[in-house]
Amino acid sequence: MPQEAESWTDNEVLERWTHLYTGPRAVQQWHANTLDSLADFETLNRLIEIYRNRLGDLGWFMKCLNEPIARQANKEDGCTGHFWESRYKSQALLSEEALLTCMAYVDLNPVRADICNTPEESDYTSIKERIAPSFDLAKATDDEIKQQQLQRFD
Repeated sequence: MPQEAESWTDNEVLERWTHLYTGPRAVQQWHANTLDSLADFETLNRLIEIYRNRLGDLGWFMKCLNEPIARQANKEDGCTGHFWESRYKSQALLSEEALLTCMAYVDLNPVRADICNTPEESDYTSIKERIAPSFDLAKATDDEIKQQQLQRFD
């Protein structure tokens, strides 16, 4: 993604940014086509480079993704503070080994918490579904395809 962001024109960067945020006065003036002072143009050019970097940064994306979730969770829990800083974390799983390690950690949580004795006994976990599937994905996919085909002829 960083390479892609580098290829965007300044207008593309600002268009993409203003789909997410209103931005400061210089950005709002650009959007309204009322930008007229040299100082505002210089500010806008600095902001474009900041926005270009942020739009191409996975860490910035994760921050933007996590923030509304954290705000909602804090509102529901009636608390303030950094929701993700201590107990909850976002972690990139960059290899199959990392993915399997994470899956094993999550699948064993009910056992560690003494909710069940074995992963097979744990309700609401992916390991239980993998061991004894209750959902037939192949059948559901076939049914959906058949339904779409029938709708075409109606």
